[in-house]
Amino acid sequence: MLLLVGLGNPGPEYADTRHNVGFRVIDEIVARHGFEPWRSRFHGLISKGRVEGVEALALKPMTFMNNSGVAVSEAARFHKIERNAIVVFHDEIDLAPGKLKAKLGGGSAGHNGLKSIEGHLGPDFRRVRIGVGHPGERHQVARYLTNARFDKDDEIWLEPLIDAMVDAVPLLAAEGGDAKFTNKVALLTKPPKAKKSAGDEEDE
Repeated sequence: MLLLVGLGNPGPEYADTRHNVGFRVIDEIVARHGFEPWRSRFHGLISKGRVEGVEALALKPMTFMNNSGVAVSEAARFHKIERNAIVVFHDEIDLAPGKLKAKLGGGSAGHNGLKSIEGHLGPDFRRVRIGVGHPGERHQVARYLTNARFDKDDEIWLEPLIDAMVDAVPLLAAEGGDAKFTNKVALLTKPPKAKKSAGDEEDE
């Protein structure tokens, strides 16, 4: 079984903020892959489904970001899910908007949700880092993540990125899934090459 975790904060005041992009991705995965309706369990909301024939459990911790590890560890232990089968979708300020990286293990880079999960399970779970950009100044980070919502300009890159992630998520169930997933998302979000016309040729 895969455990697909989206990180975020509960409540309408945090909806569509950068810190909640993990919630948004998981919501789309559940909706478009035909998972069961959400229900409350493990200090969060869970939904069961399948990706590429593999049973999967989607989880949105309702503990607030700083205590995400409570929900993730309870779900993982109850269902006896190995840490390398836990995939956490989360925001990453050190990646440019629209960029994505998936890997097993790594540091928390100051992300409180990851810190909490590491505290309960150790570092050896899988992470999908979703670039949301940096505000430029360190003291602006907290407000940038939890108060500033995605605007129309953000949606230009965000919607195609989430669409690509939802399409590619079955690859996470395969061997070498993190690299395959990352490559598929990059391919799906790559802008088409502009066609050269005869007038674009340089004169010799």
